[in-house]
Amino acid sequence: MDTLWPTVGPFAQKQPGGRRRAIPLAGSTLLVGASVHLLWLVLQLYLKSRGVSTFWIGMVATFNAVGMLAGGLLWGTVSDHVRRRRLLVLLALGLAVAMGALVLLPPTGIILGTSFARSLCFSGFGAVTIAIISGSSRAERRGKNLSYVSSARALGFALGALSSGFLLEAIGYRAAFAVATALPLLALLFVTRLPAENPIQRTRSSSAWREALALGLGDLYLALALRQMAIFGAFALLYVYMDTLGISPGVMGVVASLNTLTQVLALIGFGRLADRLGRRRVFMLGFGLSILTPCSFVILPNVYGMALGYITLGLGFSSLHVGATAHIGDRVSEDRQGQMLGLYESSRGLGGLLGPALAGTLIPVTGFQGMFLVMAGIAGLGFLVMLAGRILRRRAAHDTHIAGDAAY
Repeated sequence: MDTLWPTVGPFAQKQPGGRRRAIPLAGSTLLVGASVHLLWLVLQLYLKSRGVSTFWIGMVATFNAVGMLAGGLLWGTVSDHVRRRRLLVLLALGLAVAMGALVLLPPTGIILGTSFARSLCFSGFGAVTIAIISGSSRAERRGKNLSYVSSARALGFALGALSSGFLLEAIGYRAAFAVATALPLLALLFVTRLPAENPIQRTRSSSAWREALALGLGDLYLALALRQMAIFGAFALLYVYMDTLGISPGVMGVVASLNTLTQVLALIGFGRLADRLGRRRVFMLGFGLSILTPCSFVILPNVYGMALGYITLGLGFSSLHVGATAHIGDRVSEDRQGQMLGLYESSRGLGGLLGPALAGTLIPVTGFQGMFLVMAGIAGLGFLVMLAGRILRRRAAHDTHIAGDAAY
């Protein structure tokens, strides 16, 4: 059972009630996730219907990544200094405004701007949410509590992706954008149900990257950036690729939902495994599975390969997300949960910024399949970074032990 932690020391002010906070946060996260994923297919096909080039369609994902890069660290750090419930209200309203602008069916330049604003708010919403849960959970329950909220977000992603194609065919672009706008507003009903927060006692100030290196998390953040570069690159124009294969929008939505449908149960399962077997074993599996996802699109260039890729993506993300966030939460004090978990979102955003741009550059030269193979290699590099980091830390610990024995 979650209990109140001491008010002094590096892990001071651990707030009780991780499970009590998980319920309203799960509801709000589900609705926000559904709104964002509903837009992915609708927005790509809207731009394609207007004759926008694949470069600019891919730039939507790039602007999303820029917002993710800035939003995670910005709002995560801010959440360590303000009431997090109030901040979630602000971010949900900002998300609704950014989506509402699409109802006017604006030109491409405005769409790129709203993509940045939407991602800025959404990544902040995610960072603040996991900071609340991580900071209010004991170590032996952190993975499980984080998995509840992550599973709810995955279910929202699945519902958004599953309904997007059918919704587009039924009501058209403008009405589909309006539906997406309404969902963050409904999420406010859950945010207001959050329990009150305890004040956080502040300690010394330090930059996020300096703190990450001091805590031995530098390799994890770098590997996350490489992994996200591969995944964002592989998926930046995947709906356009599926359209060239003759796959209908309705089927695209169903196939895309396999990723998040897989996550719904996988996140909970990996959350329990992370608490029992250890964080590193779980998130290393996620890095390994991420290599298989782009390869699936090469091995089977049809609807079955698309489905396989989305399923491996769901399994890889689930093990990586729960294991990595729980690992970070274990090593970080309460007054830095927002900052360091925000850096987790931002490091993924950094990779997401580079991946779509690289994919758009490669496709005219290598074609879609060549691009997918390059992305698989980048995901493999992320896996190797984690292996190298672990070997170096073990060697350093061994050398320190030997030096200590010699001094004794």
